[in-house]
Amino acid sequence: MSKFTFSKRLSHGLAALCLLLPLQVNSVMAEPNDADGSVEAVLNQLHQNAADANWDSYFTLFTDNASFLGTDKTEHWSIQSFEQYARATKGWSYKLNSRTITESDNVAVFDEILEHHKYGLCRGTGTLVFTEQGWKILQYHLSFPVPNDMAIRVTEQIKLFRQQQKRKADNANKE
Repeated sequence: MSKFTFSKRLSHGLAALCLLLPLQVNSVMAEPNDADGSVEAVLNQLHQNAADANWDSYFTLFTDNASFLGTDKTEHWSIQSFEQYARATKGWSYKLNSRTITESDNVAVFDEILEHHKYGLCRGTGTLVFTEQGWKILQYHLSFPVPNDMAIRVTEQIKLFRQQQKRKADNANKE
């Protein structure tokens, strides 16, 4: 086979491959954006289930290896541990103010601003992955957004609290 024939066949093969690749990528990427099971719908269902204390439905929205991070530094739960905590409650309700979602292939990240009757303004952030069952939450993190003008006062209060906790623990260990 001449150099020219080989090059011609190679370029035709590459051109055909380039035509097929976008079709394959688009068909794979189209599934996660399914309107009925969108990231937005999953997150809305999450909050509705929590408000209704519908724990059976709530926990189907997470992957088996998911984690939930609460507002306290000790609240880094496996989804199984968080389920034990949640099932003992009557639920919780957060009103959605805004949400930003960024999707890339089979991963979506989000942040949302929420309002809670007791805590006020909160932020939820997390990651979802697209599975055979649709979008599932891999990690959810609830936090309190601190205005920059208050950050020093808040962090000073946290430092003071931690020092007090350490003194209590030290005193308990001495007894």
